[in-house]
Amino acid sequence: MGLRLGDEAPNFWADTTQGEIEFHAFKEDQWAILFSHPEDFTPVCTTELGAVARLKDEWLKRGVKVLGLSCNDLSSHEEWLKDIDSTQNCHVDFPIIADADRRVATLYNMLDYQDPSNVDRRGMPFTVRSVFIVDPRNRIRLIITYPAVTGRNFDEILRVIDSLQLGDERRVATPANWKGRGDDVIIHNDVNDEEAAKLFPGFKKVLPYLRTARIADELPPLNREDGIDQTGSQNHNDETVMNCQ
Repeated sequence: MGLRLGDEAPNFWADTTQGEIEFHAFKEDQWAILFSHPEDFTPVCTTELGAVARLKDEWLKRGVKVLGLSCNDLSSHEEWLKDIDSTQNCHVDFPIIADADRRVATLYNMLDYQDPSNVDRRGMPFTVRSVFIVDPRNRIRLIITYPAVTGRNFDEILRVIDSLQLGDERRVATPANWKGRGDDVIIHNDVNDEEAAKLFPGFKKVLPYLRTARIADELPPLNREDGIDQTGSQNHNDETVMNCQ
């Protein structure tokens, strides 16, 4: 069976452009993005890595570690990075895994099984454009797979991280087309109206099961040890998230 949301992200050791890493140790109990690209020296992948590199400050702001992967060797990666830096107005300073033996790609089910053109000279498949968001507990919180011909929208990936982090900090979910912390959120169904009035003053009751609220951009810090933040909201686990779907 393949990896699913809520599974522990498999740990691995790998050679990267910044030395050997152990994935869980590399994360340092932070959020992480692991993303694959089909091949070095290809046009769509070049624009993607440039886009990720230009978002450096956004990843840092959210406490997210970034890790790329393709089925090429280190020498290929190192040469290709020169092209990316010189043409994409960026400096790629996150590590890229050299996964020529497909070990990590197989572990995360990243290989392309349907596009006969997305293979190397030996006929071995390259990866598709997979994205995994992994939380500080090493749980997989998002899986997205794009075909090789479609470049990813990394602004959407930032949006999902914002939603996940906000949901972990407060008992909320985010509605369709939610754009960020200034937009209305949906109050979890396990929060009764009395609690909601305390946690989300002025909340709007659209339907008995649909209540919205606006949360200030600046949030008080969460006490991770006891799961209670300064507003009295509990740091709920993944089971709570399921209740608001």
